Amino acid sequence: MARVIIPIPSLDFDPTEVAIPWRVLHHRGHEVSFATPDGRPGVADDIMLTGRGLDLWGFIPGLRNAPMVGALLRAAPAARVAYAEMIAAPAFRQPLRWDDVKADDFDGLLLPGGHRARGMQRYLESEMLQRVAVAFFRANQPVAAICHGVLVLARSVDPGTGKSVLFGRRTTALTWKLENSAASLAGVTRFWDPHYYRTYRDAKGQPNGYMSVQREVERALKSPADFEDVPAKAADRGRKTSGLARDAESDLRPSFLVRDGNYVSARWPGDAHAFALAFAAVLEGSPVPN
Repeated sequence: MARVIIPIPSLDFDPTEVAIPWRVLHHRGHEVSFATPDGRPGVADDIMLTGRGLDLWGFIPGLRNAPMVGALLRAAPAARVAYAEMIAAPAFRQPLRWDDVKADDFDGLLLPGGHRARGMQRYLESEMLQRVAVAFFRANQPVAAICHGVLVLARSVDPGTGKSVLFGRRTTALTWKLENSAASLAGVTRFWDPHYYRTYRDAKGQPNGYMSVQREVERALKSPADFEDVPAKAADRGRKTSGLARDAESDLRPSFLVRDGNYVSARWPGDAHAFALAFAAVLEGSPVPN
């Protein structure tokens, strides 16, 4: 049994990227703990749970309770069930504080994502969490990050090298294609708040996508080529890149992840099952499932 810590923000983490890994690891007998800024239980992004607010009528009371586009983009049924189970678990209801997390107390670190700036920026910019990440990498302990969670690692600079802990590593993260597709759709259907999917927006004069997750992660790597996406000739490439097909524990074909030694990364909630199973395999010293 491994001891795993999952730091989350107080608000707006992605429910799938937290609940599915929790469920997979918990059901395999691992001890999963959580940490929040203040030691109080975190709350997921309600839009990703319910889908309310992602349709043209999403700002209208009453009508917003009938999502259509939102029903497609919200967490899948399995993730919503896992979330309900997770928030009732004692470990989730009694989290540690971020500043109480010590790498020596755990066997693995898992960093989920989320994109809603209201709650995610504090998490993504936390120097405290960055120091935790450096400690795990220095100890060569298993680390997993998905979607925006990879940004925490990209920003985690080892004082000994002056480089990100991802420098010299292969990784993936939320791709610009997926981020831009979601942002473009929200720009129409969520017209009153069109930047919901862009945690960081490009400044005037910056190239399109400069502040996207993929581009920032690439800037932290030894080479941009170390950022990996679905290969052109990959089986099921259409499903893996559509932004619509999500994996399941019984069907990992839509997923894509990268493993580099004890480090596992994935792109978005649609990879969550494969991501969790791969990290479990690393913790258990067994082959990563395909």
